[in-house]
Amino acid sequence: MQTILALERDIALQLEFMHDFKPQKPINPKNALFCGSGDSLASSMMAECFSDYDAKAVDPLDLTKNRNISKNKHVYFVSISGNTVSNIRAAKMAKKSTAITKNDASKLAKMCKEIIRLNYNDSKTLTSGSISFLASMLTCISLVYRFRIRNAKKLFLSAQAQARKISLKNKVYFLGNQHTYPIAMYAAAKLHEVLGLDARYERMEQFSHMGLFSAKRGDTVIIFERNDQYNKRLTVRLKKLGLHVHNASIESSDKISQVVFYTFVSQFVALNGAKRKRLADCYFITEKKIRNVSSSMIY
Repeated sequence: MQTILALERDIALQLEFMHDFKPQKPINPKNALFCGSGDSLASSMMAECFSDYDAKAVDPLDLTKNRNISKNKHVYFVSISGNTVSNIRAAKMAKKSTAITKNDASKLAKMCKEIIRLNYNDSKTLTSGSISFLASMLTCISLVYRFRIRNAKKLFLSAQAQARKISLKNKVYFLGNQHTYPIAMYAAAKLHEVLGLDARYERMEQFSHMGLFSAKRGDTVIIFERNDQYNKRLTVRLKKLGLHVHNASIESSDKISQVVFYTFVSQFVALNGAKRKRLADCYFITEKKIRNVSSSMIY
């Protein structure tokens, strides 16, 4: 199956997954450390921010270089494949560990004391992560925060409609805050993987201090926050600089609804970009030399 078609199918399958999703039994976040790479790091960061930063998220390479980070902590290693080398090395050092993975026969799963298996159906084709991210994100959040998913189909359709209005021009900046900053990171990753675009992610406040100075007329800014006074003021000023600004938003103040909505927006923005370019496959699939280097470091 062509990987853009597989991505589209995986995105659609998320509605089925959310209908059947069962949250985990909550843990004490103060004793928890979440660890992952790529999309899995974004999922780990979601646990951190939904715990109001009682739980911590960490890069596995940092953990292997400083084992004191995991002292007196239960480490939750997030990895869809369960075969990323840095996670496996870090898991060897952890006294209390749980693997959050799709592959319960993986090296990581065997290394950890406990396993939380991610249960979802996908296209069975290597493509940019969509349902895999949603599954790991909601699982991580459910360990530290009680929630119910409301109006999933409505969120999905709203994200799909609003994403159609977003056109990607030149360099792209995704901006978010506490609960949406990890989604901004995830969104940038989708543009890297699917389109090979230059995409950045920053916190709302920090963009005015840093990233803004690298922006050029014609660049794109996508805001992952409700359309409040701060965002309206920022939007007006950025447009005066000649930047294209998009602020997809929903009325709900429910944080879970917001992050699910922005997850869908991230996916549809990348998918729509691929369709406009009439791509059959994701950038990371066609660029074999780059993918080989990536795989050689990851696995």
